[in-house]
Amino acid sequence: MVRRVLLLLLTAGLFGVSCGDKKTQTVSQQKKIVPEEAINIESLLSEPSTDSAGKLAAKVKGKLTAPYMLRFQLADSPYAEFPRTLHVDFYNEALVVESQLDALYGKYLQNQDKVFLRDSVVVKNITKGDTLHCQELWWDQHTERFSTDKPVRIYTKDKILFGTGMEADQNFRWYTIRKLTGTVLTQGNNIPK
Repeated sequence: MVRRVLLLLLTAGLFGVSCGDKKTQTVSQQKKIVPEEAINIESLLSEPSTDSAGKLAAKVKGKLTAPYMLRFQLADSPYAEFPRTLHVDFYNEALVVESQLDALYGKYLQNQDKVFLRDSVVVKNITKGDTLHCQELWWDQHTERFSTDKPVRIYTKDKILFGTGMEADQNFRWYTIRKLTGTVLTQGNNIPK
């Protein structure tokens, strides 16, 4: 009987010690990820290309500007946040600004090459004048396309299109609304875009 009690106490003691070690390891293994901060961001978006002599060059596709950025480089999935607005100018082949993007918040997911935009998102094609307004938008750098499953408003020269869900190229030359919910004709009404 005494052996059982001693064995039980010894087992309970070992269990308590091993639990305490695990807690200590868990707390010591946890690291707080401190972001890198930057102000007055200006970044060129480019893709590799070759010049007429066959040398490797870079083709500028856009220019991002933002007043403030937080970069979480040591996170499991590195990302950068733009919590105080961001603006992007997208260039055509002649390096002329063809479209512009503005949002109050953006998050660049580095491993996916995708950007999540929210809060007063506006994309405008300078040449055509078509303008998209929405609250959330994804931008895929690989496909150079925008997409959302949220409500959208698209202002054109003669109408406003309302819908849910949309896909468009990053220069907003073309777009497809997944579910059109309404159209308002505006020709001659001088409705601001």
